[in-house]
Amino acid sequence: MIPVGLTEIATFIGEVTILIGAIAPVWATMRRIKEGTKCQLRSEMLRIYYHNRERRVIRQYEYENFILLYEAYKALKGNSFIDKIWAEVQEWEVVS
Repeated sequence: MIPVGLTEIATFIGEVTILIGAIAPVWATMRRIKEGTKCQLRSEMLRIYYHNRERRVIRQYEYENFILLYEAYKALKGNSFIDKIWAEVQEWEVVS
């Protein structure tokens, strides 16, 4: 085992602090991008929902798109509000 002195420990701590300082802004930016993406996904699902809500009929391509949007939204840890919309859309008639 190689003995480690205080100088090496201080150097290591300094390097870790620099890395954290460099990573923190990137992490914050990624969080904002994630939140923005969730907002866009939710907005598009709601657009599809309100477009078809009265008739309770959805076209096949809209339904397939809705599925992809929902899966992406849930993968980003989207809230349960959209789950209620999802459940309602599942009851609609899907047409070509």
